[in-house]
Amino acid sequence: MIDPAIADHLRRHDKLAPLIERHTLKPRPDHGGDVYFGLLRSITYQQLSGRAAGTIFGRFLDLFPDGYPHPERVLDLSETDLRAVGMSRSKAGYLHGVAEFWLEHKLIDQDWSRLSDEEILALLTQIRGVGQWTAEMVLMFVLKRPDLLPLDDLVVRRNLIALFDLHHLKGKALVTAMLAAAEPWRPYRSYASRYLWEMG
Repeated sequence: MIDPAIADHLRRHDKLAPLIERHTLKPRPDHGGDVYFGLLRSITYQQLSGRAAGTIFGRFLDLFPDGYPHPERVLDLSETDLRAVGMSRSKAGYLHGVAEFWLEHKLIDQDWSRLSDEEILALLTQIRGVGQWTAEMVLMFVLKRPDLLPLDDLVVRRNLIALFDLHHLKGKALVTAMLAAAEPWRPYRSYASRYLWEMG
């Protein structure tokens, strides 16, 4: 359930109001705010159907005695071990990269509330295999940050263009127009983006 105050804020904008009336936002797992776990899951789910990715990620977690992929234990696994549960060669490398980064930067007990969205994006996108979109999804769903506008997401981008009839624009002009169109949705653009996903 969306907070009524957030829904009321977004409902004031005529483009969003019909979407809010028509759709209910689906709950998404936040992994207890565990950014590390959320990244590993996001990498596994990249470019796969939810069902296939869920099976692979479940097999991956089964490799660990307590069901949790501690960084040290992830690094103990070889590429062959990871490929045996269904990871591609590149994803195996990315998972190792996340584990190495977590240990190197001592992030296991990181207090993410002390960092801004921009600081977290800058930090996480240093990791090979973690792009802007993946980092934004972690911010939105794991850390529940309320004001992300993931313009690299194809559905958000497509539906924002359709909603504001921006088809005639390209490149920087399009990005500027999309940001301007979504500006009134602050500080709840994450929720507005989720309604854009619901458009299909």
